[in-house]
Amino acid sequence: MQSISRFGFPLSSLALAAAATLAGCANQATTTAKTAAPGAVASVEFTDTPAPAATQPDLMAKTYSTSVAKVTYKDGSVKSYPLSFNTLFSVQDKINEVKGAKHPAGQLFDAKMQPLKDPQGQPLVAETPDANSLLKVGDKLFMVTHYEYDWLLSDKSVASKTKGWYARAPMSMTLTELKQAKDGKLSVVKQNPVDFSGVDGLWIPCAGSQTPWNTHLGSEEDYDLQFNPLTKNATKLQAGLKAMSEQYMGGKPANPYHYGYIPEVDVRATGKTIVNKHYAMGRGTWELARLAPDGKTAYLGDDGTYGLMMMYVGDAWGNLDSGSLYAAKWNQTSNQGGGAANLNWIKLGHATSDEVKQLADTHTFADIFDAAAPQGNACPASYTRIRAGSKEDECLKIKPGKEKAAAFLETRRMAALLGATTEFTKYEGVAINAAGKKLYMAMSAIRDSMTSAKGEPADHIRLPANEAGATFTADLAGGQRDQQGTLIASDFVATKMYVEPALLGLPLAAPDAKGNTADDNRIAQPDNLFYSEGMRTLFIGEDSLIHTNNYLWAYNVDTKKLSRILTSAAGAENTGLQVLDDLQGHAYIMANNQHWGDFAKTVPAELAKQLKDRIDVFHAPVGYLGGLPAIK
Repeated sequence: MQSISRFGFPLSSLALAAAATLAGCANQATTTAKTAAPGAVASVEFTDTPAPAATQPDLMAKTYSTSVAKVTYKDGSVKSYPLSFNTLFSVQDKINEVKGAKHPAGQLFDAKMQPLKDPQGQPLVAETPDANSLLKVGDKLFMVTHYEYDWLLSDKSVASKTKGWYARAPMSMTLTELKQAKDGKLSVVKQNPVDFSGVDGLWIPCAGSQTPWNTHLGSEEDYDLQFNPLTKNATKLQAGLKAMSEQYMGGKPANPYHYGYIPEVDVRATGKTIVNKHYAMGRGTWELARLAPDGKTAYLGDDGTYGLMMMYVGDAWGNLDSGSLYAAKWNQTSNQGGGAANLNWIKLGHATSDEVKQLADTHTFADIFDAAAPQGNACPASYTRIRAGSKEDECLKIKPGKEKAAAFLETRRMAALLGATTEFTKYEGVAINAAGKKLYMAMSAIRDSMTSAKGEPADHIRLPANEAGATFTADLAGGQRDQQGTLIASDFVATKMYVEPALLGLPLAAPDAKGNTADDNRIAQPDNLFYSEGMRTLFIGEDSLIHTNNYLWAYNVDTKKLSRILTSAAGAENTGLQVLDDLQGHAYIMANNQHWGDFAKTVPAELAKQLKDRIDVFHAPVGYLGGLPAIK
């Protein structure tokens, strides 16, 4: 690890060694029971990892678990399995190989696979590992990992020292081959970057998921590439396009309609990857797409403000390139306990990826819409006033014959124009409980567009503000019809949406001794979600500045018990969540951290200083919770 940052700033010292009594610090070998598992699993329960106290800065500066999985088998026996957090690699580790040269794992590359450099000529390394997909392909194990954005370039204190450079850079994924020891411990064999030059590059890949056919589904949060030229945010469009064009494409003009889709990475046993973007799934600020067991119904998390709840229904199992888009309308039934609603679905259109790609290649915003400036809270005659993607009002009308282009290239705007709800805030993770026919959705915060406000174009969601957010549940059913009365060809259509009590965040009236502004024993600002069918457990990772230490939680959907199973270094976001119930005799909970040391100003000054002395902000680990037997 370098002692000086790539911007010439002195680095904090490394975190102190873990206390000897703590199981589960980074790089600790996975532990397993010495005796063979007795057979089929009846249930799994996790003990709680206590939250570190304000008087324990050494622990606050670490990522670790002290939880134990208590596995009850169908023969009545019970066995305990201590969990441990294991680091596979850090973004600074030089394991990423291109053309015979080794680079840091988080190294970013252009379309010709030349390494990008920062203004000081140093390697441009993304500190933000996000999604993981650990896949067994043939007799090999491969892991696809996202790198979401360059955290330090997005930090205003750093950006001021790199004036004139890019606020964001084009991003990447890596493919890491892993090996599994007999005790279940995973280690790196080799790593290579995934080549996205065939699909015009990659913009802000956030969370991800896995398909029933054993491939990786990624995401593109196109925050900077989606804005109406008449809005104040139009400058972000130009800045994002400049970065993609100059950094990635060598000066070739970038097209905003080539970004904001769901990419799929197909990994072959040779280590080769085949990349596609599924244009038929619509364009938005996608957190991820999660597929139902039918292999054709997908729910897409739409991160940001004034977002939508979107469902894609393919024409057949495995078809993500020909299908229909639907947007939900929230019909509120309660504002208590996080709120509840019945959902109706509005069909936006049907298309193939080839059709949408051709539209993307040939259309601009002005080809699709007539846009006018709002006049107070009104629009000129024949224009419709909407809010979609930002707090700014827009006055739009679709040009004749451009309905398909609007639906698939401007999905949020089309949804708003057709009367769907575009008021969801920070709609992030998505998970599906197939056996229970439940959908889980993380709303990191209930604020802004999810609260009632006068003068909005629409006010479907009218909930009390809750900065700690909530994880919503929706019931899934077949036999549902869209707004035109046409049957929706899916048995996994969300019908009712509500919040279970344990999954509602609890803000504090004033910061506690650690600087938390939300209860440390409740989930705050949920983000990553993954449901384990074998464990009957919903796993929830936090991305929060209102918990000084973010946590990974396990929520048993039968017993309703909520357990903290991982506490991450102060300021770090929990990412990369994937649960494998049975991978060659072992279970794994994949878990990464982003941006260590990015904690809120509410942290007391003396504690903040102690934490900074113990945290290396350039350390972003990719890893997993190990120690579990196969759950089957």
